[in-house]
Amino acid sequence: MEDKRPIKICALTTISKTMDWFIVDSMRNLSKNGYEVTLVCNMDVGFVECNSDYAKCINLPMSRGVSINDLIKMPFTLRKIFKKNQFDLIYYTSPNVSFYASIGGFLAGIKTRLYSQCGLRYVAFSGIKRKIFWLIEKTTCSLSTTIRSQSPLNMQFAVDEKLCPADKISVVGMGGTTGVSLSQCDNFDHEETKIKFRKKYGIPENAFVYGYVGRINADKGINELITAFSMLQEKYSNIYLALVGMLDDANPVKDENLHVAQSNAHIIMTGNIPPVQVYPHMAMFDVLTHPTYREGFGKVLQEAMGMSLPIITTDVPGPSEVVERNKSGILVKAQNIESLFEGMEHLYKDEEFRNAIAIEGRKRAEKYFDRPIMLNNIRKDLNHVMGVENEEETTYAV
Repeated sequence: MEDKRPIKICALTTISKTMDWFIVDSMRNLSKNGYEVTLVCNMDVGFVECNSDYAKCINLPMSRGVSINDLIKMPFTLRKIFKKNQFDLIYYTSPNVSFYASIGGFLAGIKTRLYSQCGLRYVAFSGIKRKIFWLIEKTTCSLSTTIRSQSPLNMQFAVDEKLCPADKISVVGMGGTTGVSLSQCDNFDHEETKIKFRKKYGIPENAFVYGYVGRINADKGINELITAFSMLQEKYSNIYLALVGMLDDANPVKDENLHVAQSNAHIIMTGNIPPVQVYPHMAMFDVLTHPTYREGFGKVLQEAMGMSLPIITTDVPGPSEVVERNKSGILVKAQNIESLFEGMEHLYKDEEFRNAIAIEGRKRAEKYFDRPIMLNNIRKDLNHVMGVENEEETTYAV
């Protein structure tokens, strides 16, 4: 690629937190391998400072939820940006901006419009709302030239739902996005960090802690998690629940459950944390609980595996492909309090099984999900899409 003009790629998400979690590591790697990178999203304070060393950053304020103003304005704003910069490739993920970028990219004549399909928002809806959001997803897929699903089951679901033809969509490697940085998982003292963070949040050192990392919203199963934990707390007094992440107003938890969480001394709500704090927070967990309704693949599950944590998640596309049932985690029924309760109690009571699935999860992360593996898979796939020969295997150290 040294003898040619750099490939100009524009990566887009709705908000910078999504960019931080799922995109920036890959874009930094692409920059190191000859791509000219531009990042577009609604940027929080400090985002430009952290990413301007390898990418041009364009702050584009937009809403996460439904916004008629954005719906009218954003496709044309993005068309203008795309035409001005003459990108070779636009790469978008997260529902809102993907819809806008697919339209704007089509209107601007961008030849390669790649949609990274991280889960399907409409599957949790019903009635007319489901039909409307299916149509939005269908439009995004139709106007994209290439689609990358986060897992084989999600890919098949998209085809079955007639969102796109089978020859337009595929999965990179095993699936997922940027994987887990095993080097970062291993570069600190887990026991010392566990004590530090439990002290910070007022959790006894000998308590049993169920942990969750992600947006605090309904689709992530937080209503069921709070209820199942409250039921479990009636039987076991030494358990705690740590909810690590921001409250999501676009898809909020029920008011009564939020009240329970905020008034229960054994439920800790940390608020939003930066990505570099994820592994240290996980160090204070005994189990990761992730009872999501829908998921692209489950980056947080890979991170928990890297941290050698036993996992409880749901038997839905994505998580059920990251986790091998009863080998590297427990799979429970989605939107089912009783099934979640049973899984949580099982891991509380069975220390031998808990340790066994934690060990197997770490082995699986080392084999498939280590960040250099994942980032190299993405680089090779984009090179293939752009017609660039992959001469050598590069790796990315973080």
